[in-house]
Amino acid sequence: MPRSRFDELLAMAEENDGLVTASQARAIGIVDSVLARLTQRGKLERVTRGVYRIPYYPGDRLSQYREAVSWVRASHGPDNVALSHETALAVYGISDANPSRVHITVPKSSRLRRIRPKWIVVHRGELSPTDVTLQEGLPVTTVAKSVLDVLKETGRSGIARQAIKDARKEGYISAVEAKQLARQLARYALASGRVQGSKEQATA
Repeated sequence: MPRSRFDELLAMAEENDGLVTASQARAIGIVDSVLARLTQRGKLERVTRGVYRIPYYPGDRLSQYREAVSWVRASHGPDNVALSHETALAVYGISDANPSRVHITVPKSSRLRRIRPKWIVVHRGELSPTDVTLQEGLPVTTVAKSVLDVLKETGRSGIARQAIKDARKEGYISAVEAKQLARQLARYALASGRVQGSKEQATA
C-alpha cells in the first residue's frame, strides 16, 4: 500500500522528536496547502510559523528547545545555530538556571524574516566549530562559552560559579578547564569591582 502524505511527514517527524518544518515538507514535495489541511484535520499542530508537531507525539523537557532550533532553521534560516546562555546551562543541567525564555545564538549576518515568538531570545554572534557541541541531539554552546556568555550578558557570577562546579562534577569539563574558567570568573569580578569603584568615586 502506497504511503500517504501524512505517513511521509510522520516518518520525517519521528527523526526530529515529532517536529517537522514547512521547508522539510517542501523538500519531499508536500506543499503548504497540504500542511494547512492536515492542521485543520488535527493531524498536525502548528507550533509557530513554519514549524509543525505531530500532536500525539510525546513531549519532554527538551521539546521547547527543539522547537526553538526548528523555528530558527525554518524557511532557509541558518544551520549554524546553538542554544546558549542560561538555556545551554539548563540543557546541561548545571547550576540553578531555569530561564523563562529560550536563548539561542545565530550568526550576526543571519536574516530571520519570520515573526519571533515571544518565548525565544535571539543573540547574534559568530560561532566557531569549537564553540558548539551536541547535547541530547541539540546544538548547544560549550560549557565554557555558555558560562562566559551568561557572565558577560547578565553579570551573574553566582550562577556562573555554580555552573563551573556542577560541570566539573558531571564530567563535562576537566579539572584544568574548571580552573581556567574560575580564573576568568575571578578576573571578571575584579574588573567589575574596579569599574563599580570608579563610578562611585566619580559620583562622590
